[in-house]
Amino acid sequence: MNRKSLTTWLQAALCVAFLSTDSLGGDWTRFRGPNGTGVADEVAIPVSFGEQERLLWKVPAGAGNSSPVVSNGRIFFQTTTEDGSERRLRCLALADGKEVWSRKVAGRAAPIHQKSSFASCSGTADAKRVVMPFWDGEELSVHAFSVDGEPLWVRKLGKFSSQHGAGHSPILIDGKVILSNDQDGLSEVVALSADSGEVLWKTPRTPTKANYSTPLLVQRPGAGLEVLIAGTPGASTYDLKTGTETWKWVWKSNTKQLRSVGSPIVIDGLVVFTGGNGPGDRQVAAVRLEGEGDVTDTHMAWETHKLFPYVPCMLTRGEHIYFVNDAGIAGCFVAKTGASVWTKRLGEATVSASPLIAGNKIYAPAENGTVFVFAASPEFELLATNHIDDGVIASPAAVDGKLIIRGKKNLYCFQE
Repeated sequence: MNRKSLTTWLQAALCVAFLSTDSLGGDWTRFRGPNGTGVADEVAIPVSFGEQERLLWKVPAGAGNSSPVVSNGRIFFQTTTEDGSERRLRCLALADGKEVWSRKVAGRAAPIHQKSSFASCSGTADAKRVVMPFWDGEELSVHAFSVDGEPLWVRKLGKFSSQHGAGHSPILIDGKVILSNDQDGLSEVVALSADSGEVLWKTPRTPTKANYSTPLLVQRPGAGLEVLIAGTPGASTYDLKTGTETWKWVWKSNTKQLRSVGSPIVIDGLVVFTGGNGPGDRQVAAVRLEGEGDVTDTHMAWETHKLFPYVPCMLTRGEHIYFVNDAGIAGCFVAKTGASVWTKRLGEATVSASPLIAGNKIYAPAENGTVFVFAASPEFELLATNHIDDGVIASPAAVDGKLIIRGKKNLYCFQE
């Protein structure tokens, strides 16, 4: 092994070790699971399931689109009253769905997107704590509780402005809570102490309009562990310890100022991220994570305005990108080139939830309660079409052989 190969191998090994410091085995401790990939360790979750089939438990969830996260046998998600006067963090037991504790935060009604809610933020958790952003209809704040529900700290981030409402999801790494606070006219990435809520660093970003993609961790060639954020202005990485911007690519071709809702993915040295808007414009960029500082348009590997999703996040397996877009069209594309392998319409379905991969199977819930299961393969194969009596906006989780789906009314847990 030459020196360059050895260096690359050591960097990858260090990155894997670092990413594991705040995780708990196969737990789903943040939005979209381990490092936001949507990839579950589980391979034994059921392919066919429904209201009367492989249903371990079903409990009322309360209103809200907050996606469930799971740590150490407990499920955490946020709810709201219909009138917006209250937010609540709920903790349920993974084994039977019984409520362990809940904590209330005051709120108020405010204008939001018709598919959004007053409780659309998702949390993050580790062995000691659960951290949840709350939007009270005016201000955004971050709250930390012990795993037993004891209040630890609150950090107010100020007013939040967006016609869609808030829907942010932080990450926990190396004793830090990191949140991308993108809104209309203000954009910053903030690192808080996981122990005290103290602001450790705050780095301004180019302000445009509210974006909702969640940060992830990367290790570019020759660099340490960094925070990656993508959105309307483009993509940037930030030093985990100091918040210094280390790499930046400006999305100059995004002339319509499309916003990012789905989170980015990283595959084969590329960051791939999407933008969209209500009228139906779509755009996706694949950018090489090379160089330092401000990089140029030459770093773009490929770009397209077709088929890719706006709200649902993408998935990767092997050399391919998989997705189900907002109109219910599934796709498989070659990551390096953007070439289409296959596309397939999954019935007359509208999709907002992000799919997940368990083993070689993709689970994709639609808004009408249909859950499609198809192979993560260069050849399309529909494995099952399941249904629950509920609408689904939130993204699912898979932990300990269990598939957890939050509907608009109920929280479901399916097991083989």
